[in-house]
Amino acid sequence: MNALVPLPVLLPLCATGLSLAFGTRLKQFQRFISVAVLTAVLGLSVTLMIAADTNGPLSVHLGDFAPPLGITLVADRLSGLMLTVSSAVTLCVLVYSLGQGMADRDEETPVAVFHPAYLILVAGVSCTFLAGDLVNLYVGFEIMLVASFVLLTLGGTGPRIRAGSTYVIISLFSSMLFLTAIAMTYAATGTANFAQLAVRLAELPLGVQTLIQGMLLTVFAIKAAVFPLAAWLPDSYPTAPAPVTAVFAGLLTKVGVYCMLRTETLLFPGNRLGDLLMAAALASMVVGILGAVAQTDLKRLLSFTLISHIGYMVFGIGLATREAYGGAIVYVVHHITVQTTLFLVAGLIERRGGTTELTRLGGIAKAAPPLAVLFFVPAMNLAGIPPLSGFVGKLGLMRAGVADGSVWAWILVIGSTATSLLTLYVMAKVWNLAFWRAAPPGQAADGTVLESGDDSDDDTDEGPDRMPGTGDEGVRPRHEPAGRAVAATLHGHAVTTTTRLPRLMTWATAATVALGLAFTVFAGPLTSYTDRSAAELIARVPYIEAVLGR
Repeated sequence: MNALVPLPVLLPLCATGLSLAFGTRLKQFQRFISVAVLTAVLGLSVTLMIAADTNGPLSVHLGDFAPPLGITLVADRLSGLMLTVSSAVTLCVLVYSLGQGMADRDEETPVAVFHPAYLILVAGVSCTFLAGDLVNLYVGFEIMLVASFVLLTLGGTGPRIRAGSTYVIISLFSSMLFLTAIAMTYAATGTANFAQLAVRLAELPLGVQTLIQGMLLTVFAIKAAVFPLAAWLPDSYPTAPAPVTAVFAGLLTKVGVYCMLRTETLLFPGNRLGDLLMAAALASMVVGILGAVAQTDLKRLLSFTLISHIGYMVFGIGLATREAYGGAIVYVVHHITVQTTLFLVAGLIERRGGTTELTRLGGIAKAAPPLAVLFFVPAMNLAGIPPLSGFVGKLGLMRAGVADGSVWAWILVIGSTATSLLTLYVMAKVWNLAFWRAAPPGQAADGTVLESGDDSDDDTDEGPDRMPGTGDEGVRPRHEPAGRAVAATLHGHAVTTTTRLPRLMTWATAATVALGLAFTVFAGPLTSYTDRSAAELIARVPYIEAVLGR
């Protein structure tokens, strides 16, 4: 069984080579390879999750080189669950992107590049979840960075290049900080292996431990978009195509949360920086949701809710109890699915109404009832309406806070409740503006061709490109009745609005909605699994013994 551990990383990398070799000439083969490989990765992830739950953590030393020289990959309950959820979500998003490409008749080179870049991204995510040492974790981050820049700038439009540049600058800064932290850790302990670090870090002076812990937390907080290190996110994600934004918002920030969970439990037990984490959690909740309240563009609004709800996960990590860790893990897997779904729905809304600017939308509930259902269910789930999985995760975290009884814990319980109510208000605002009210006079009619920012030849006369929803839209070109669709298609040039949504895109979105509902239906087994995972994280011994063979 241990031999299966590297496959979630190796299969997407091998498929990338095939996709690059044949994809530009055999597009159907490229699509088949991508779907087949991600389906296989999903099957492997489920197998690893069950095996880790039944037999304990699985580890493999690549090349049979023992630590600290060799590369170690480890699959325990937490990494198995994260792999399974991420594989299911990335498969659904891939199917969605296939439907969008077919609907737009995208046959240009950028779309052929999408599949290899997407597979590399999946390999990087799998590598971070399975990494058994800091160096391999860094490699996983860099794999994701390379693929992310390609996907964010797909089509080469102006807004996407600007957003991608911001993302890369922030990512490179965090990478340099990460390398510095790795170098300091290796210099102090002589290893970068997690299992060995779990033993050796405790022997270091407290000041050195705290410095290394603080640097690693800073790196992972940037990746997770924890306030005040989240300013890059609302400007980076909304310009990308809908499937790219969905997988970034739903999954990549949770990689940072996973790394915080892993290092805080395995390397730095004792919760020395718990108060700092809870302060950051409260700030993320409050600032993020207030930012969402102020937005009128759906994608930017969802980006701010993403920052806000990262705070719930950091809340659980800051409490550092078994119940808190269990609640945080439940909320992570719930939020991956729900946030991805909402961004996929935003892509469908853009295709149906011609824009994601809420002031220019309306009447969608009457015109497209299935789309209204696809939005309403995950929106209520995000708000934490009982008995949905969002409520289960929030309830677990709040119960852990009440049981802790500290001042910070009570402040976070109150802040969590207020944030949940404001999230409900924000979702109700979207529902009322985009779905419930009558369609405004300026809404795009069926068959209207909407231009992206770089398609207009009149930029010098009409003013520079502006992002909808920021209060800085500039002057719209005369032939655009509903506003700029800056992120409509994969290649970034034009999209035609339609009353009949592409079937494959709709079914892929429905699959993610069903996955979110499955967490509700199977809330009992899910919470039982996450409790066992939290206990394993706190114990540390099963992980260390699986790697070092003690």
